[in-house]
Amino acid sequence: MNDSRETREAAVRVVGLRRRLGEREVLDGINLEVAPGELVTLVGPSGCGKTTLLRAIAGLESLDAGSIFLGGRDVTNVPPECRRVGLVFQDNALFGHLRVEKNIAFGLRHLPASERSERVDEMLRLVQLQHLARRYPHQLSGGEQQRVALARALAARPDVVLLDEPFGALDEVLREELGWEVRGILSQRNTAGILVTHDRHEAITLGDRVAVMDAGKILQCAPPRVAYESPATRFVADFLAVASYLPARDGGSRLLRPHQLRVVAGGPHTVSRVEFLGATHRYTIRAADGSTLVADLGPSDPLLVGAACDVAVVER
Repeated sequence: MNDSRETREAAVRVVGLRRRLGEREVLDGINLEVAPGELVTLVGPSGCGKTTLLRAIAGLESLDAGSIFLGGRDVTNVPPECRRVGLVFQDNALFGHLRVEKNIAFGLRHLPASERSERVDEMLRLVQLQHLARRYPHQLSGGEQQRVALARALAARPDVVLLDEPFGALDEVLREELGWEVRGILSQRNTAGILVTHDRHEAITLGDRVAVMDAGKILQCAPPRVAYESPATRFVADFLAVASYLPARDGGSRLLRPHQLRVVAGGPHTVSRVEFLGATHRYTIRAADGSTLVADLGPSDPLLVGAACDVAVVER
């Protein structure tokens, strides 16, 4: 595939992005593409460069090197207000003195009044808030406020919506519910999305692809199942989910997830922790060599902390 075709087809394409702060490479040669309607989740430890990458795409962060294409257009040196980017943050940044409908219409002042009104009505229907159009932000719940923020971000029909920890202030149930709603809305609108999150569960459940970052680099960007089952590095393996390692025949290590291990009573190892997860118990095992293994088993006849045990691999 040649560059011109890639640039034309991708909603977002960033090439070789570099950003240095002092001696630290905050962005170290980042390459990333996002297709229309695709949601890429960006996950990694604090300070790895996730938010800086989002801000660079939005035009809010200067770059030392690299190029940014949005909707096939080179916007590397284009000001933020001309980039066709929607932004949704954790604090939602709604205007407290404006009603919901006015918040959504804020970025549409260039449109004729009739078209602006139609667009606002369309966005209210999209996020199912028609009945709250004349409320003020303080009269809404946290989830409703984030729906308004999403509607405002989508109203200008951007090439991409950038979401920086948008559900961080919400309770777990609402966070999950709203996450799936946002994913569905972006797909329905065929709008690309990049979601920054610190929650690995959120990253692998919501993303069409998950991009794992560390120290300014994207270590792997792949569909969640691929990243989970075939991580590019041990860091990716450990960061995305609980991992255990057993010796492999080639002298290396074999990655095993909790569902791939079975624990039986008696043996050289010791149960150090038992967690009740509903349908399963999660056992943390202190192996005889001092390493740690983690296994998920059904809730019947659980072993107790301190019990001697052995571990076997569940072969498919």
